Amino acid sequence: MGAKVVTALTDSRLAVNQINGSFEARDQRIERYVRIIRQLIQSLRQFMIKQIPRSENRRADALSKLASTCFDHLWKKVLVEVLKERSIDERQVNALTTTGPTWMTPFMEYLQRGVLPDDHGEARKIRIKGPSYALINGELYRKGFTTPWLKCVDQAKEIEALQEAHAGQAGAHEGARALTGKVLRMRIYWPIVHHDAMGLTKKCEECQSYAPVQANPPVSLHNISSPWPFY
Repeated sequence: MGAKVVTALTDSRLAVNQINGSFEARDQRIERYVRIIRQLIQSLRQFMIKQIPRSENRRADALSKLASTCFDHLWKKVLVEVLKERSIDERQVNALTTTGPTWMTPFMEYLQRGVLPDDHGEARKIRIKGPSYALINGELYRKGFTTPWLKCVDQAKEIEALQEAHAGQAGAHEGARALTGKVLRMRIYWPIVHHDAMGLTKKCEECQSYAPVQANPPVSLHNISSPWPFY
């Protein structure tokens, strides 16, 4: 609320002394509360906490009873805030890092501003393949003749989608061809989806251990004619 001078009133002698440092917070949960309060105090210009005597704590008793009752019958001017989570519960947040240009960047720049790469070959490729893509709400999609529009994804989501389709809850450790079709049916796309699927299946330990033995030779067979003696 922007206040810099705060006076807190409580009927708990234990809470006052723990915040002032007179008492030691031995419980782990209470210790986290005290740590957060002291961090908030550092951002204030002046802070004071007082203990209300038992003979003067009628308002505190009313608030404690109010917290255990239903709020539907209260007057509208009685402001009640219900805290559904503890303030000491810390949420695990992944650090976001800015990624550089991806394979989608040239297509997005071409569709948005008509900008082509400096390389003549790359510019020709973008100009030819550009009509197969479209920008919808700032995201790149690839058009299909008989399939729905496929959402284009970057490298981080490519790996996640492949692993989920191959060995996730609905994964069956398919081969590269079946895995490619399964990923496309998930309505996502990137240019080398089949190549990445082949690399994933080759690195999967379960597939290498329990896959059916291939009877096909590793290379094509060539006919060798034996020499005729005394020909």
